[in-house]
Amino acid sequence: MTDPLSKFDPTDGDNLIRIAAGLFMFPHVAGKFLDHATVLGFFTKAFPAPEAFLYLAAAVEAISGLCLVLGLYTRFAAPAAAGALFVAAAALWEVGGFKWVWNKGGFEYPVFWGIVCLAIALKEWMPLLRARFAPKPA
Repeated sequence: MTDPLSKFDPTDGDNLIRIAAGLFMFPHVAGKFLDHATVLGFFTKAFPAPEAFLYLAAAVEAISGLCLVLGLYTRFAAPAAAGALFVAAAALWEVGGFKWVWNKGGFEYPVFWGIVCLAIALKEWMPLLRARFAPKPA
């Protein structure tokens, strides 16, 4: 059994990336409520049921962010976070057109962040998949 505190070992780069990816979710969630009217206006342009999608996005981001920070259910939290970020990128494209750089309203940042979350998911899933699908000795 591994030490539970090993999930927070600052000398392990994987931990730093996982924790940062999770922590960055919280300002994203807070923004949905601190500037609710503006964010709801954006969601109205991007989604058929904007209020429902806003709360769904906030819930997915909050739960996946907390799980990533704490190292809980990471193999499920990371792809959930990636999915939310890729949907955010698609919404930015839908509303603002093709703009890549984030400082011009583009989707560069959520795409990068989503890829980081996918990398975290791969790191979690690959040992299980290798063990499950490893060739059987003859």
